This record gives sequence, structure tokens and C-alpha cells, in this order.
Amino acid sequence: MRHHKRTVKLNRNGSHRRAMMANMLKALVEHGRIETTVAKAKALRGHADRLITLAKKNTLASRRAAIAKMMVSYNSLSSKETRLAKKGDTASHNTDRKVVGKLFDELSQRYTTRDGGYTRIVRKENRQGDSSSLCIIEYVQ
Repeated sequence: MRHHKRTVKLNRNGSHRRAMMANMLKALVEHGRIETTVAKAKALRGHADRLITLAKKNTLASRRAAIAKMMVSYNSLSSKETRLAKKGDTASHNTDRKVVGKLFDELSQRYTTRDGGYTRIVRKENRQGDSSSLCIIEYVQ
């Protein structure tokens, strides 16, 4: 029996599920909204809300926990990428570096007076290929 087992498995093994959630969290923080299936959005909602709660604490430990949750990789930049980054061109390297700053600077300030419920799920039509129900998950304003 699965009493008190909260993990939604989504037909994936543990490492795939963690990597998928980390990628969806990074995309949600970076873009503010993403389109996905309803099951994935419901599984993502709790992770996204806990991430905002961590950002509102704004401690070194919470920053490190958020980096670990989103699996942010701080790969060292090559010399060419460094030159381009100094000029302001960030298209040449990954945007993982910006996600943590946006989470702790912009999103945490937006929700200082709000006590939870940071995300919204809006249902859309079914996908044409497999008829799975789609939705948009977004941070509320």
C-alpha cells in the first residue's frame, strides 16, 4: 500500500524525475511561465512554491539549497565566452548563472507580502498527437 507516499512518479525513474523537475524549475524561473502536461505541472507546483520560500529567506544556505534543487551548473567560461559575456552577449553560454540571480532578486521581492500560492495552473486544449491534457503553469503577479 502507498499510504503517505507523496512522490508522483510520472512513469520515470528517480534520476530522470529529478533532472526533469530541475529543468522545468529553471525554465519556469527564467521565463515566468511554461507549457506542459497537467500531471507534470501539478508535480512541479510544490517544488516551485518551495523554491520561492527559499528565495524569500535569502541566506547562503537557502541559496545553496536552491542551486542544488535546480541543478545549476557553474561551468567555467572559455576565453571566447568570457569576452562575449563582458560585451553583454550571453547567448553563447547557458543561462544557469542568471536563474539564481533572478530568483533571489526579482521573484523573492515580488512575493514578500504573499504567504504561499505563488503558482497558477491554467488548462489548455488537449495535445493533438496523443490527446494528453496540456496546461500553462506560471508565477502569479
